[in-house]
Amino acid sequence: MKLLRYGPVGQENPGLLDADGQVRDLSGKVDDFAGAGVSLAALDKIRALDVNSLPVVENPGRIGSCLASVPNFHCVGLNYALHAKEAGLDIPTEPILFSKATSALSGPFDPVIIPRTSVKTDWEVELGVVIGRDALYVSEDDALDYVAGYCVVNDVSERAFQIERGGQWIKGKSAPTFGPTGPWLVTADEIPDPQVLGLSLDLNGETVQNSNTSDMVFSVRQIVSYMSQFMQLQAGDLIVTGTPSGVGMGMKPQRFLKPGDEMVVRVEGLGEQRQVAESAQ
Repeated sequence: MKLLRYGPVGQENPGLLDADGQVRDLSGKVDDFAGAGVSLAALDKIRALDVNSLPVVENPGRIGSCLASVPNFHCVGLNYALHAKEAGLDIPTEPILFSKATSALSGPFDPVIIPRTSVKTDWEVELGVVIGRDALYVSEDDALDYVAGYCVVNDVSERAFQIERGGQWIKGKSAPTFGPTGPWLVTADEIPDPQVLGLSLDLNGETVQNSNTSDMVFSVRQIVSYMSQFMQLQAGDLIVTGTPSGVGMGMKPQRFLKPGDEMVVRVEGLGEQRQVAESAQ
């Protein structure tokens, strides 16, 4: 299934994309897509519905984040070997974990707002993993059984805030609109192997990131299992699994977002995002 949310900011309705590409309204049939609303049990209830009986939304308008909110917005750093190399850092021997503020979540076609004092706002196409049930001390063999689905995420980052201002990476990852997510939450049964997905990002029509999840240092199985040894993952948690090379920080000379820049962000089978950068007011 491909699940989505449509409507103005703060007034989104849950929907489903049918086999013909039409949006079907799930209002009144399900809770919004957050927390228990994207649990494995909740997804099974949606599967049991007769899709053809659901109203067609003729003009859905704005497509919002496929998740209304997230209990936790987890991230994995330096999880593609070439990205570690372009950052001048060693390939990690264990997953590097950090967080984004949950308020960074935004729609896949909403503007990306460059913070007022930003000088180094950067782009990062990533595979997002949505957890479908509580996971604690999970084995790698069982890890994918805890995944509700997958989505496209642009892990927008302000490098000066992240690296040059001291403290933890979260400062450079968490500004409003720094987490475009969607357009769809694609359920795990449609993505039998998350390690064979192409992913790319175009900046102003130029492809700057182009890779495949087969190049991840740590697989989705490994990440979910590893994280569950240190914390209990919850239904609705979003994990973004790292970005390939081609970010602005790694270019020579470095290149960062400026107002009017357009990003097109894709992960195979999960849809496409498009954002234009704007200055904060």
